Amino acid sequence: MRLEEEFSHCDHYDQEEQPETMSQCSIGPLQQQQKIVVVGYALTSKKIKSFLQPKFEGLARNKGILFVAIDQNRPLSDQGPFDIVLHKLTGKEWRQILEDYRQTHPEVTVLDPPDAIQHLHNRQSMLQCVADMNLSNSYGKVGVPRQLVIKKDASSIADAVNKAGLILPLVAKPLVADGSAKSHELSLAYDQYSLQKLEPPLVLQEFVNHGGVLFKVYIVGEAIKVVRRFSLPDVTKRELSKVKGVFRFPRVSCAAASADDADLDPRVAELPPRPLLERLAKELRWRLGLRLFNLDIIREHGTRDHFYVIDINYFPGYGKMPGYEHIFTDFLLSLVQSRYKKRSS
Repeated sequence: MRLEEEFSHCDHYDQEEQPETMSQCSIGPLQQQQKIVVVGYALTSKKIKSFLQPKFEGLARNKGILFVAIDQNRPLSDQGPFDIVLHKLTGKEWRQILEDYRQTHPEVTVLDPPDAIQHLHNRQSMLQCVADMNLSNSYGKVGVPRQLVIKKDASSIADAVNKAGLILPLVAKPLVADGSAKSHELSLAYDQYSLQKLEPPLVLQEFVNHGGVLFKVYIVGEAIKVVRRFSLPDVTKRELSKVKGVFRFPRVSCAAASADDADLDPRVAELPPRPLLERLAKELRWRLGLRLFNLDIIREHGTRDHFYVIDINYFPGYGKMPGYEHIFTDFLLSLVQSRYKKRSS
């Protein structure tokens, strides 16, 4: 969807629609009269296209939610007023702009705080919250794969792996997880000699056999939606003894690789227990200080209740999540209602 097609621009509507559109776009006294929720957004063009789909915008409009593009060439405080600011841009300058805005506009909900988001941009710290939780209850156990950070000098990787006691094969991921295509690239190293071919800075994770299926757990506030995605296939001991080298994968899971309708072994396809996911999501919302993120979770093959979180992403591709239109609009409305109740009390 091009920016000029978004209904934040009043002069693109015909004369019949103009009375309603004018009242929506003149963000002032009429906003309160019609109880319109104004969401300012600062997103990349790719995110706008995938997230602000026509069906979603139409439903939002019907529920009284107006999306307005934030002009990055103008001071943020001169725009709006907004009830919510939704963003996914990177850079120190933008983070500072948002932090200043949060200080001067405490009445506006910023999704999400830039400092909290920054925590997920580094794979060294990304999974630490999950590791610290050590979550284990009657529904299962959630951990993280053993991992090692390599910041430079590829020639020393093999020694570092031996010293840390990591077991091959190893998944190599870029240390920086900024949402770019490069940050999603993965490599699978089968032998020690091949480790020197990797390109630091990176994180090495022990590969856990998981039946070739991962679970994407989308979190929108308190709402949770789980979908299956195909992943890397299991590695057998025979394969590990014969295969050498580093195999690169541009991106492991995507919408085209949906496994929801595939004929899978029920032991592999079974979703993680809902109570376990609810506990995990609640704890991470608090520890991370985020409300919009997803988890990549795998089940260790041969077990029913041993899970690993292998990645966490801020503001993921919600356009790929079934039913995201209703879930997300309900979430936005709940934010405004919650803030209104706090002000009233």
